[in-house]
Amino acid sequence: MKKTELIAAIAEQSGLTKKDAEKALAATIDTIIKAVAEGDKIQLTGFGTFEQRQRNARTGCDPRTGKTIEIPASKVPAFKAGKGFKDIVNK
Repeated sequence: MKKTELIAAIAEQSGLTKKDAEKALAATIDTIIKAVAEGDKIQLTGFGTFEQRQRNARTGCDPRTGKTIEIPASKVPAFKAGKGFKDIVNK
């Protein structure tokens, strides 16, 4: 499902216009991105949790040269599906 199909499905289920559904989806995504970037955790019961995780520094290999390189520590966004979501997927 692509974004336009998702917007159409949201509009159909909620009774909103496609334009309003697009605004709602954009606002939801923007809010989640900003919150996770600030280090907040967003927990949606039955759906899942969006959070920021710390990835430690590690040694890697440059595929072009084959030389060993140091990959610095970084923060990455993460999503963990909730029990309700997992149960529906596993039916």
